[in-house]
Amino acid sequence: MKSFRNLQERLPKEFLDRIYAEYGQVQAEKILAGYMTERPITLRVNTLKTEVRAVMRQFQTENLKFERVSWYQDALILKNCKEKDLATHPLYEAGQIYLQSLSSMIPPLILDPKPGQKILDLTAAPGSKSTQLAALMQNQGELLANELNEIRAERLKFNVDRQGASMIQVRHGDGKHLEAAYEGAFDAVLLDAPCSGEGLFLVDESRTYRGWSMKKVRELAAEQKKLFRTAWWALKPGGTMVYSTCTLAKEENEGVLEWALAQYPELKLINLPLHLPQHLLDLTKLSQPQQSSLRIYPSLLMEGFFVARFQKSSL
Repeated sequence: MKSFRNLQERLPKEFLDRIYAEYGQVQAEKILAGYMTERPITLRVNTLKTEVRAVMRQFQTENLKFERVSWYQDALILKNCKEKDLATHPLYEAGQIYLQSLSSMIPPLILDPKPGQKILDLTAAPGSKSTQLAALMQNQGELLANELNEIRAERLKFNVDRQGASMIQVRHGDGKHLEAAYEGAFDAVLLDAPCSGEGLFLVDESRTYRGWSMKKVRELAAEQKKLFRTAWWALKPGGTMVYSTCTLAKEENEGVLEWALAQYPELKLINLPLHLPQHLLDLTKLSQPQQSSLRIYPSLLMEGFFVARFQKSSL
């Protein structure tokens, strides 16, 4: 049986101490409770190949129980199905559905891309957000999906092909060093940065937290700033950028945002074009009251995530 005692025996003590110190006992225990839950399977209907009502009808014929997501019409929550079963489903194999956490769907929605735009997904594998962006854009425009790791880049290509996202060009290379031709070339940039993954911890899966350390958090924060420099450099004046992580560490979230705002005066935080139920999130404030970012805590439905949206001044 899962318990706080069991969790506190498994998670790194330094991590637990920091969570309690930063968030206080009440919120810390809510976060830890989120690490003990077994979330339902969630998926995104790939509108490049089908539409949500067709998928719903198919599931109904198979007695698969589901619930629609109020804030995203193309997302479903499955009630009586395991991931291993869905991974062999004909709709999945045909690329008509994509298994994706609800939190992971939020950064592309906040980027709010338009058909015909030129988009950069700077750290793209395995392709969840890249293919979602392509669907939101109706496969019209250009999307450069970059990935450093060769094996992950191949997985990215596979998912792009399966989803029918022909507007996506996969680049295998270091996101910190793009070609000179990409300077100021993109209408919008998504930087879903590599992070310590604190929002994804699960007490029963030691692989989700065994590599955690404060040293790693600090190293990743430094890496995130380097990637942010490239994202800013590649963004057109007047363009929009979304920065997101799946961690709770303030060094990787608010710390990076505060650094970016100080480093680039022409960059400003702007409102998030998405309304979520208040019980799913906490709206955290930065140095100025009108500048806000979105923090989602681990819960029964959501993985922990952090999202902020910027605009680059055209002056």
